[in-house]
Amino acid sequence: MPISPSSGPASGGNTVTITGVNLGGATSVRFGTKSAAIVSNTATQVVVTAPSGSGAVNVTVTTPGGNSNPLKYYYVGLPTEFSLSPAAGPVAGGNSVTIDGTGLSTATQVTFGANSATPTVLSDSELSVAVPGGVAGSVEVTVTTGGGTTGGLSYTYVAAPTISAATPDEGPPTGGTQVTVTGTAFDTTQSVTFDGIGAAFTVLSPTTLITTSPPTSDGGAGPADITVTTLAGTATTAYTYVAAPGI
Repeated sequence: MPISPSSGPASGGNTVTITGVNLGGATSVRFGTKSAAIVSNTATQVVVTAPSGSGAVNVTVTTPGGNSNPLKYYYVGLPTEFSLSPAAGPVAGGNSVTIDGTGLSTATQVTFGANSATPTVLSDSELSVAVPGGVAGSVEVTVTTGGGTTGGLSYTYVAAPTISAATPDEGPPTGGTQVTVTGTAFDTTQSVTFDGIGAAFTVLSPTTLITTSPPTSDGGAGPADITVTTLAGTATTAYTYVAAPGI
């Protein structure tokens, strides 16, 4: 005699379906010591509204023929969310985030604003989920489990960066040139490189950052792309290492 779902919130109120044989004319369905309201009943099925409760209880169906064998039903507390990492990512989604909390073992859905995703349960205290696409800005993150839905965490969708200019756009192979990079969506900048070589940088605003050119790997002159990498992607602009004059 299967029961579906086999768990639900401690507050009750959810619909539970019990299937079996000879269930017609059911007079009561009990969850432990509490009676459930019968919604519908046929010879092979009883649909009820679960009462409130806690822990694991036996569910039995009573008909004019007697009492059924018991089935286990588990009351689940509301989940809690403690942290979300990372708390920002690209508007395209697809990146993975980890949610830490409690009571997460029965998680079936995570929503990011109006968009939902199916999580992977790592443990009762940890979930992993691929973020669905969204629009730039912050949204609430909620987790739904057998115990209900809880929120309280925020996730920020970040637009991909763009670069409009690098000033100056050239300097000596020895490095040390301070370059001002202008563009958009620099808020979550993770790195700046010159032809793949990491450079120190400071984000002044979402549209401006300053960086210092590193020495070239071989000491020679030539073109070198400046690449800005953020949580939402990368943007590139041209820079040239210019050889020192000689006389």
